[in-house]
Amino acid sequence: MRTISLRTLVREPLKVKRMTRTGKPVQVTDNGEALWILHPANGTEADESERRRAIEEIFVEVLRERPSKISAANSRIKG
Repeated sequence: MRTISLRTLVREPLKVKRMTRTGKPVQVTDNGEALWILHPANGTEADESERRRAIEEIFVEVLRERPSKISAANSRIKG
């Protein structure tokens, strides 16, 4: 992970943009103290495969549960 100062972020945003384009996070510091970690918006292939795996785990968990006896189509909100 690369580290840059807050001043660099403010004065040279294109430099930071090029750094995050490589797919690696960039840590922003102020007087040597960490403020933020910037991650690229569109992750790497590894991030995408991890996201898909996590979604599949959730689907499997939901499908294991017993179906509800309450019908969403037949239920009405009374108010």
